[in-house]
Amino acid sequence: MRHVFHLNAVWDGGRNSEGTIESGNLKTAISIPQSMGGPGIGTNPDEMLLGAAATCYLITLAATLERSGIETESLTLSSEGTVDVTHNIFTYERIVHRPHIVLKAGAGEREVERARLLAGKAEGACMISRAVAGNVALSTEPEIRVAGK
Repeated sequence: MRHVFHLNAVWDGGRNSEGTIESGNLKTAISIPQSMGGPGIGTNPDEMLLGAAATCYLITLAATLERSGIETESLTLSSEGTVDVTHNIFTYERIVHRPHIVLKAGAGEREVERARLLAGKAEGACMISRAVAGNVALSTEPEIRVAGK
């Protein structure tokens, strides 16, 4: 079974202009970020790649934990993308995911270690991570605790 996604884009000029994209529930303005010499209106490809990688990882991690019978009190994520600019060539170097997993009260050390293992495995199971692997360094730095501790 294949899933096909469509995106429509409009761009209003040259490099430092702005545009819009629309794909399903995603509707937003786009431009080059101010930090890279653009107008900084809406989002940009760097944020969208980080957003795609982060949401894919988070959903994959939640599903992986659920399938393994590990119950969470909360699951949050902070992700960081690093872009290098050398000789005016932009290269997306790395993405680091920092999941914060709070397990249900009563979880033992075995569940904590299993959650840590699954946090790493979820990176390899995520469709977006697999799509960028070999071009962008990917890593996870999970923080795991048990509720009430």
